[in-house]
Amino acid sequence: MGVNSVSTDTSSDLNEQIEQLMQCKPLSEQQVRMLCEKAKEILMGESNVQPVKSPVTICGDIHGQFHDLAELFRIGGKCPDTNYLFMGDYVDRGYYSVETVTLLVALKVRYPQRITILRGNHESRQITQVYGFYDECLRKYGNANVWKIFTDLFDYFPLTALVESEIFCLHGGLSPSIENLDNIRNFDRVQEVPHEGPMCDLLWSDPDDRCGWGISPRGAGYTFGQDISEQFNHTNNLKLIARAHQLVMDGFNWAHEQKVVTIFSAPNYCYRCGNMASVLEVDDCRGHTFIQFEPAPRRGEPDDIKCVELRALSAGVTAWQYGIARKASTPITLLSCEDSTLRKGIVVFLVTRGSRFDPILAQYCCQHRKELVAQVVKSMCPCKSLEV
Repeated sequence: MGVNSVSTDTSSDLNEQIEQLMQCKPLSEQQVRMLCEKAKEILMGESNVQPVKSPVTICGDIHGQFHDLAELFRIGGKCPDTNYLFMGDYVDRGYYSVETVTLLVALKVRYPQRITILRGNHESRQITQVYGFYDECLRKYGNANVWKIFTDLFDYFPLTALVESEIFCLHGGLSPSIENLDNIRNFDRVQEVPHEGPMCDLLWSDPDDRCGWGISPRGAGYTFGQDISEQFNHTNNLKLIARAHQLVMDGFNWAHEQKVVTIFSAPNYCYRCGNMASVLEVDDCRGHTFIQFEPAPRRGEPDDIKCVELRALSAGVTAWQYGIARKASTPITLLSCEDSTLRKGIVVFLVTRGSRFDPILAQYCCQHRKELVAQVVKSMCPCKSLEV
């Protein structure tokens, strides 16, 4: 039996698991282990540039916002009735990363030809230890086994997809080390996301209004201008680059004279940004339609930022770790914290590493650079000479 075939008994088990997950109820550790073993077999047979046929619905970041993922399926159609292509960042920040990524993997195993799941920069061991998925696995399973199972599986996720040889889909953006799609096909992708190099760039880079290549404020990947995207599309006979990775308030945003589009599928991102979400439907005739949607009703999630802060602190999170994670708060709220040790850790993080991981942090750090550096100096931190 091939990797794309599912036995009757397995189908029945998977159907039950998918039904359970759709109720936002996590699977057992053993079920997750077996599911990911099956998924690994399927993903090993997929390319770094995975071909996808239309019709297909292309989706951006989800970030553990499970109820919004359920809303996406309600609006866009259930899998397998609708073909889906997800462009990464299934975990971190939201409260239900475990249920979100497990559901998508279960759908991949059940309907391998109907759903494609790409790797985002958050499908990484290092990033998930910082932004919440690791802590969520500890909280829900009592150990890190499920986190390890999933992060091992992430290494096998395809890096990019190609819809009808025309629409190039990936999480982040282009790389100065990549001229054509064959360069990507030749990668050994089964590894942790590197800190630099072409594989890193595909997951971290962003389009920019300025021409050429630029230094990314994230600290990883590059910014690339319209001249770069036009040349890449021309070289590879592409009509469009579809990517995720950036919060856009309308759920989608055109760039580079409609040569590049950003799609973001997590409405009211981090439960506070107030943005719409969207998906891109590509029909049989390769026509494009954006469907926007608002947040689904939230159930049982902490609404009060202070509640989340106290929960994080009571769990023994250090000032440095919490400063990085930020949990469900904002930089300005954190900087007003009365705990001087915690505040110092936050300030040090913002100055030294804040712009690397998050576009919201990057913008904040640029706007408040002098204030942040001054607070580091005032606190007599060891990195007081650094600037953002």
